[in-house]
Amino acid sequence: MREEMASVLCSIRPTIGALPVLLAVSLMASVNCGKLLVVPHDGSHWLSMRLVVEELGRRGHQVVVVVPEISLVFDGSEGHALKTYRVPFTKEHFDGTLKAVAFDAFLEHPPLQQILSIRRLMTNVTGMMVTACEHLLHDQELMAYLRSMEFDALLMDPFYPCGTIVAEHLSLPSVYFLRTILGGMDETASQSPSPFSYVPKAMSTNADRMTFFQRIHNLMVALSDYWLCYTLYSPFERLASTFLQREVTYKELFSRASIWLVRYDFVFEFPRPVMPNMVFIGGINCAKGKPLSQEFQKLVDDSGEHGIVVFSLGSMVSEIPMKKAMAIAEALGTVPQTVLWRYTGQAPPNLAANTKLIKWLPQNDLLAHPKARAFITHAGSHGIYEGICNAVPMVLLPLFGDQMDNAKRIESRGAGVTLNVLQMTAQDLSNALKTVINDPSYKENISRLSALHLDRPIHPLDLAVHWVEFVMRHKGAPHLRPAAHDLNWIQYHSLDVIAFLLAVVSVTLFIVIKCCCFCGRKCCGQKRRPQKSKTH
Repeated sequence: MREEMASVLCSIRPTIGALPVLLAVSLMASVNCGKLLVVPHDGSHWLSMRLVVEELGRRGHQVVVVVPEISLVFDGSEGHALKTYRVPFTKEHFDGTLKAVAFDAFLEHPPLQQILSIRRLMTNVTGMMVTACEHLLHDQELMAYLRSMEFDALLMDPFYPCGTIVAEHLSLPSVYFLRTILGGMDETASQSPSPFSYVPKAMSTNADRMTFFQRIHNLMVALSDYWLCYTLYSPFERLASTFLQREVTYKELFSRASIWLVRYDFVFEFPRPVMPNMVFIGGINCAKGKPLSQEFQKLVDDSGEHGIVVFSLGSMVSEIPMKKAMAIAEALGTVPQTVLWRYTGQAPPNLAANTKLIKWLPQNDLLAHPKARAFITHAGSHGIYEGICNAVPMVLLPLFGDQMDNAKRIESRGAGVTLNVLQMTAQDLSNALKTVINDPSYKENISRLSALHLDRPIHPLDLAVHWVEFVMRHKGAPHLRPAAHDLNWIQYHSLDVIAFLLAVVSVTLFIVIKCCCFCGRKCCGQKRRPQKSKTH
């Protein structure tokens, strides 16, 4: 009913005759309709942002989502309009690049080759993103349409920085929806303090309580972020400067955000300083478990008293090297539970009877079932929060990106066991799985985290929607923007003030010392003056 009233409110023209109806509907629906432009990032990033987009559509807002014509998961729905733009690569090339990234995570390389491999993959992925952005910005028909719509705000995922350029070009206040930005750019652009002593840098795998050598490592990772930022964002910086016809930096573009919707919850994350325009919506993808389909319900029922293990390595991993798949299959066959493994590759020849290969599974609904005993995951943030929401202990097999950090956080709270996917053996995986299932402390710890996470005054989805509507209504949130954005590096660290005070102290000491020396010479000179002898 609320959604219908919101739609009526948006469709009413502001004429004199419509004013009574407009007032009545607005009082009943308590909603202000607006126009929202969305520039998302593909893959799992979109899956959680889509929840916000669909909810805004249900509330009557006019939402336009701009995506490339070649993608993984972008699709239209009744809640929003989908506008596509052409890109110069094929679906096969796109899928092949992402498949190479996922497959490479299972291959062990010498250190130097590993660095070169990571750089090559990053260059390929960044190149595709920059190319897609360039085609969006130079799609004259689409850009003309976006200008004519006169949007109230822009919702974007800063992992795909093209949205910052679009927002700057259209002079729109922007809302960022993110988990993190590579290179620590979220901390830098938001001006959030990030002391190396207790705030672990992204991909450092450190906890917040670090030893001396871990703090050294944390500092070295922070220094390497400068190289990472240059590699990732300098192509976008050049593109933005050319398109906007003025020199801009990627830090300047990222700092324009009115609100940061960060998929954090400090039940899971380590505490750290934040800014007032950062809103935390960790667990936004968690939903109440739905009844299972007949097919999955039968699998769960057939598991008996032992229950089930849910196994998924995310949407990007479709297949893994056969040698590793066989080691995993061997380990899964050592537990009495039924294992539901989301896997689309070739079935390992040693697959045990208790292991079912499934191309797609309702992950959250299975984890919400009382018979879920363990969750084997790649430690992506979506899966982590679903594990926390449903209180299922985890075996973590991180592959790339922030997954190593996510695994470290769960392990440090005693809610899971982390394995190195490159070095683990079948015995390692078997032992880890038996540990989280049979050791009651893991279930107790994850249940405690779940209780803390779910004890909140408002659901993260409602909180996210509120702040998007807030920015749409007020054309931004400048009152939450810290003055630190207007300071240069010297002013921010008060180096000019320190230099001035040191100069004052130095001059004062110099004058005092000179005065003391002068007085000393005068006093000593008078005492040492020779007495004139009497002459007869």
